Amino acid sequence: MEYKNIVVALDGSEASEKAFQKSVDIAKRNNARLILAHVVDSRTFATAEAYDRTLAERSETYAKQLLADYSEKAKNAGITEVLQSIEYGSPKVKIAKDIAKDFHSDLIICGATGMNAMERFLIGSVSESITRYATCDVLVVR
Repeated sequence: MEYKNIVVALDGSEASEKAFQKSVDIAKRNNARLILAHVVDSRTFATAEAYDRTLAERSETYAKQLLADYSEKAKNAGITEVLQSIEYGSPKVKIAKDIAKDFHSDLIICGATGMNAMERFLIGSVSESITRYATCDVLVVR
């Protein structure tokens, strides 16, 4: 199978860096469009914003800079079509259900999380949720 629209989930972690590297390799082999995706988890700062109004603004600035940096890396690696997507909400839902659908993705690449068994039991991992709800292939990179 040849992939044409590859979404890579990026959050700035070491795991997402590895996912990015893998996505570049696959996009080059398939001459695919690479969609760099970041979801600002607005649930994490909704309560804290009562004390610090700049939290949302800083999260958006971080997301824009993160995707700009990865976009430059992808282009320097030879990817000709690189798009960016910043969404707000739950990464578990937005990546598999919204971003992949919006870009007609045929592959989602994400990093494996470093959560321990108790955290996965209580809140679940993003990569687990993506694999459960995606309608296309998913590659979880360790």
